[in-house]
Amino acid sequence: MNYISDLRKLIGSRPIISVGATILVINDKNEILLQHRSDTLDWGLPGGSMELGETLEEVASRELKEETGLKANGFELIGIFSGPEYFFRYPNGDETYSVISLYRAIKVSGKLEMNDGESINLEYFGKNNLPENLEKRAKALMNALGKVTWELDSSF
Repeated sequence: MNYISDLRKLIGSRPIISVGATILVINDKNEILLQHRSDTLDWGLPGGSMELGETLEEVASRELKEETGLKANGFELIGIFSGPEYFFRYPNGDETYSVISLYRAIKVSGKLEMNDGESINLEYFGKNNLPENLEKRAKALMNALGKVTWELDSSF
C-alpha cells in the first residue's frame, strides 16, 4: 500500500499536501546522518510520507529502518514544519507541500544499510563539513533549527 503513489494515479503531478516524518540521527561525534538520494542526487535527511493508518512515530520508525537499516528505541518530537520553503518538485514533475514532523532518534542501533533503492550513500556530517548539495527541505529544517541542530544530545 502506498498512499502517495495511489493518489498520484488520480491527480498526476499537481501539488499535494503530504504529511510525514523526518529523522535526525546524531552520532557520538555530534554529526548528523544524511542520505545521498537516488531520485534527486542531493543529500537529505531520512524520512518519508505517512501511509494510511500510521502514526507519525510509526512513519519515523519505518522510514528510518527502510532508508538506513537503523532502529531507534524511541523518537523525540523536535517540531512541525510547513510552509512555502517546504514545497518540493521531484525530478518526475510531482509537486508537494510537505508538512514535516521532525524527530530525533533515541538510542539508535543497527548497521547502516541501503535496502530500498532510495539512497546512493549514507554518511554522517558535522556542521563544518556539510555537503554543498543539500536537499531544499533538509536545508530549510537546519536553517529553522539553527545552532540547536548541533546541540541536540546524542547520548539518549
